[in-house]
Amino acid sequence: MAAKNKPNELYLTRVYDAPLKAVWDAFNDPEQAKHWWGPRGHTIKTHSKDLRVGGHWTYTMFGPEGQVWENKTVYHEVEKYSRLVYDHGGNDEQDRPPLFRVTATFTELAKNKTELSFVMAFENEAMAKEIGKFIKQASGNSTWDRFGEYLEKEATNKEIFIINRSFNTDMNTMYKMWTDSDHFSKWLAPKGFDMQFIRAEIKPGGKSFYKMSNPDFTMYGTLQYKEITPTKIVYSQQFADEKENISRHPGAPTWPESMLTTVMFTAEDTNQTRVTIQWEVEGKCTPDELQAFIKERGGMTQGWTGSFDKLEDYLAK
Repeated sequence: MAAKNKPNELYLTRVYDAPLKAVWDAFNDPEQAKHWWGPRGHTIKTHSKDLRVGGHWTYTMFGPEGQVWENKTVYHEVEKYSRLVYDHGGNDEQDRPPLFRVTATFTELAKNKTELSFVMAFENEAMAKEIGKFIKQASGNSTWDRFGEYLEKEATNKEIFIINRSFNTDMNTMYKMWTDSDHFSKWLAPKGFDMQFIRAEIKPGGKSFYKMSNPDFTMYGTLQYKEITPTKIVYSQQFADEKENISRHPGAPTWPESMLTTVMFTAEDTNQTRVTIQWEVEGKCTPDELQAFIKERGGMTQGWTGSFDKLEDYLAK
């Protein structure tokens, strides 16, 4: 998230491939929200919800390690299919005041494309910075990635994985980070691994061959590029052996053979670029392979988070 106007505010924008009504309903219907609300690995239980001015949403959030958070949201403005203003994070029983006030705006960009924008207003700048760091550490923005996955599943019955990160750099520099093999190899590999291109053909129709290694382990893979533009890159990815023969994940034999990666760049400010990754199974797969993909979303989040952390450090240098 990036501050755009006021130092005590945080901002977040997402664009979903879904109609405005579907986005609004999935956001406000507790029966739908239970499938996606909260950081990845968290679940919620709604106790009551009254979507009106002066109404509230009371729910409990459960963390992956047994944590429990009681929450009460109070609505100040409700404009159907357009705008919500609400206080987030309060709790009457614990005498806990709201953490911040949210203004959520729903905008139809096209028939099946909707923009959801948030302004989170805090008491002061220090609190905004503190909560911003906490949201990042707790992978709080994965809530909106899960929302995109849910909307896609409801619309097409397709399972996908989504992750976003905003970086303090312009779009041209970010594009180079993905299309220059010298840059790309410096940050993509998981933490603890080094990456080396044996052959780099980062162009439409090109096929790259690489290896990733640490002192104890080496693995190989291929990238086959389908589309490269200043705002979007699409490639297939497969594991391989040292002779470039397609193989399976060295530690997960039921992992799908081929994955399709879509990378999208969005300018959020003059020197701020958001990267959106969408990952999905490519081609045919068995039910066991699809379940392996679904169950590993937490691991995928951890892996991409590590790569994004390395990219942030690399850009800073």
